[in-house]
Amino acid sequence: MLRIPFLDSHTGGEPTRLVETGAPDLGHGSVADQLVILRTNFDHYRSQVLNEPRGSDVLVGALLVTPADPSCQLGVIYFNNVGYLGMCGHGTIGLMASLAYQGRITPGTYRIETPVGVVEATLHPADANQPYANRVSVQNIPAYRHMKHIGIEIDGRTVHGDVAWGGNWFFLVHDHGLEVSLKNLDQLTNFSWRIREKLQEQGVTGQGKQEIDHIELFGDSPQADSQSFVLCPGKAYDRSPCGTGTSAKLACLYGDGKLAEGQVWKQQSVVGSIFEGRIQLKDGQIIPTITGEAWVMAEGLLLVDERDPFGQGIAA
Repeated sequence: MLRIPFLDSHTGGEPTRLVETGAPDLGHGSVADQLVILRTNFDHYRSQVLNEPRGSDVLVGALLVTPADPSCQLGVIYFNNVGYLGMCGHGTIGLMASLAYQGRITPGTYRIETPVGVVEATLHPADANQPYANRVSVQNIPAYRHMKHIGIEIDGRTVHGDVAWGGNWFFLVHDHGLEVSLKNLDQLTNFSWRIREKLQEQGVTGQGKQEIDHIELFGDSPQADSQSFVLCPGKAYDRSPCGTGTSAKLACLYGDGKLAEGQVWKQQSVVGSIFEGRIQLKDGQIIPTITGEAWVMAEGLLLVDERDPFGQGIAA
């Protein structure tokens, strides 16, 4: 019987499952190298942890690993129901709150090695009557816009979007004409998935022909600067405002002259949670910082019986 301890949190409604034992030996290379080994040789571990019957399409996994960069205190690989993520903003906030709950870190700034680079996460002090610190600011890797105002034809009309990088590849759309709300999830999901299919058909990619696997639709919000619906690679929608998506959005806003360095941008998710974002410029690059809160919500053991026909998880 394989036993995998886990700790679940949610950041703005989007869950993160922290695991660190039960994983195979991934060697001593960079976190990017460890990801290659995990994806190539041990992908069943991802499926065991996240897929049904032990998980769901909504979960994002955070596998804590040893960083190769000596300046980093932590290393992490993020994954979901269908594969792996370069970076994960909500997951990093959840990771920090989870480690604080376990008493393994105290408020301060930590360097974290991810497969796409080093990020810095600051765990803010909790009030005296709070059981653990849960507010976190994540200084992400540099974000940038790769292409602007790309037209995609859907149902005989053309919508436009920007291709931008924030740790994952996004197609950001404003002129979709749909209501961004919980009561409209089916239409938002289907429309976003069709956009993704059209991007593939037309050969629209990120830099280096990397697949654009996140679609982000924007609308107005009375509580924030904008509200968004984000469709993730496995066709689940992001309950949080999406940290890497907000990073990509900030890069586009700065490029359009709509955001100043240090100015706070409030991005609301489709469920109503809010991230605060801002940028700084460093060596000609746009460095986003995303701030949000996470709450620990479950801990326990995942059990994998070697006799179980679905021990490896249910995956397409």
